[in-house]
Amino acid sequence: MTMPTAEPVFLSGTQAFPDPCLGRKDGLIAYGGDLSPARLKAAYQEGIFPWFGESDPVLWWSPDPRCVFFPDRFVLSKSTRRFTRRYRTTLNQDFDGVIGLCAATRAQTWITPSIQEAYKALHRKGWAHSVEVYEGKVLVGGLYGVCVGSVFSAESMVSLRPNASKVALWALCTAFNRGLTLVDAQVPNPHLMRLGAVLLPREAYVLHVKSARNNLCGVGE
Repeated sequence: MTMPTAEPVFLSGTQAFPDPCLGRKDGLIAYGGDLSPARLKAAYQEGIFPWFGESDPVLWWSPDPRCVFFPDRFVLSKSTRRFTRRYRTTLNQDFDGVIGLCAATRAQTWITPSIQEAYKALHRKGWAHSVEVYEGKVLVGGLYGVCVGSVFSAESMVSLRPNASKVALWALCTAFNRGLTLVDAQVPNPHLMRLGAVLLPREAYVLHVKSARNNLCGVGE
């Protein structure tokens, strides 16, 4: 029997998120609420993330299907692998710089000032992490996201030099992997699929997050 689809709900105060598995196929689950660390952490623990424009209310999503990587199946081509020797990667050395680059390199960005401040607060609490990619001493790329147990939810990647974002994702899945079971890329595109991403039904993704959220953080140096 097909479960009824619930329309997005308005969040007020500390109201809990609705069951994302009952949401619309496009993934819009709820709107409203705030971007406090507690609210954001609760969202990621349910397989939900915020995504909205500067003039929109806060919108909360859990798309079906979900684009994910299994770290041991990440694919880096031979032509790209040489960039892992050209660049230097670090973890959590310049979170503010990475999220700033992600925002600055997009003409119409969802990484608004309020989003940046919210994720910087998550980083200070040890929940959000960044991978930096340097060419010499210059930051040329990276990624940032939120760790929920052994699941890393990647929010955005950036490249100022060839393949820098691919190297950041490669480093997350290899050098900085401390037991990650899944890397969430949210929605698919051809670039991600070529790197080995697969699609999971939303229900399977949410179950995985809930089973992994009490594990130790899977990202470490």
